[in-house]
Amino acid sequence: MDTNLRPVIAGFIPLLDSAVVVAAAEKGFAEQEGIALKLIRETSWANIRDRISVGHFDVAHMLAPMPIAASLNLTSLAVPMRAPMLLGLGGNAITVSTGLWSDMARAGADPFGDPASTGKALADVIAVRQEADAPLLHFGVVHPFSGHAYELRYWLAAAGIDPDRDVEITVLAPQVMADALKGGQLDGYCVGEPWNTAAVDAGTGRIATYKQAIWPDSPEKVLGVTEKWAHANPETLAALMRAFSAAADWCADLRNNAELADILSRPDILGCPAETCLAALSGQLRLGPNTKKSVPGFLSFASGVKAAPMPAHGKWFYRQMVRWGQAAHSEAALKDVEKVFAPEAYLSALGLEDVVTDVVIEMFDGEKF
Repeated sequence: MDTNLRPVIAGFIPLLDSAVVVAAAEKGFAEQEGIALKLIRETSWANIRDRISVGHFDVAHMLAPMPIAASLNLTSLAVPMRAPMLLGLGGNAITVSTGLWSDMARAGADPFGDPASTGKALADVIAVRQEADAPLLHFGVVHPFSGHAYELRYWLAAAGIDPDRDVEITVLAPQVMADALKGGQLDGYCVGEPWNTAAVDAGTGRIATYKQAIWPDSPEKVLGVTEKWAHANPETLAALMRAFSAAADWCADLRNNAELADILSRPDILGCPAETCLAALSGQLRLGPNTKKSVPGFLSFASGVKAAPMPAHGKWFYRQMVRWGQAAHSEAALKDVEKVFAPEAYLSALGLEDVVTDVVIEMFDGEKF
């Protein structure tokens, strides 16, 4: 290793949207910015949270709401954090068992993933099950403070389903979701790719809807750093964000899809067939065994202005925390959230100016924030 390079240790979870971090190390973008980037694969988001909190990691591929929860002291080992850059937009889906999908299809679920239609169909199925005194359906999410949890809850609630009364929601690591569905421990889950396509390819799951339909072009993963590390290493952080932005451009180039899928499929990264990765990377989703849909932007890698975190994004996540009883509303907390998702450090590192930071969030049901 070049001794002139600044060492940075980054934790990641085996998901397609770790691609920016992986490509920065594998394709030399980090080294070009003077950084020796060492990647450590982790098994759960709780481990990511804990290890960055105690200093095992300098930075991490992280769930977008997680730095907010840590900064508001809502999690164990909580420390003030920052999300200075977005690493990926979209990329999640809600997958159900083939048996549950059959029931939803009979209730009129749109086979191409319209969230209003599939949500209504699920509500009808749940109503029938309640009349028959059947057990609650069991859904999985990857972490209580995750886009997955809030997307699933938003989708359910918009259909008139109470996420805390009408279903059970539990937390599992992303890479075990498909196996839990196959084993009957879950009836459905919300997870990032490739773990939805994995269930479809195995014949045990059906994608019911997806993040790009629920909240289009929304942040999913961020570069997570502790406030302490960010303040102590401003130049390294700026260089790292430039490296990740260049890596995101490389990942976003469709001509690199095959090479990217091969890299990500390695046992030390995702450990899945390259073909399973290609569906989301190309935006050509296999919703079911005989149903494909082109979804431009299903998973997009953030660079340029797209990678700038916006306070509105953080506030939406915070509102969900309040809505579902994870946090109490306060103006002081809102100000903290704005700091977590402040774009200035990223915009400065990339030399971007005159960027509009007031954005309007519009959900699939027409609600605006």
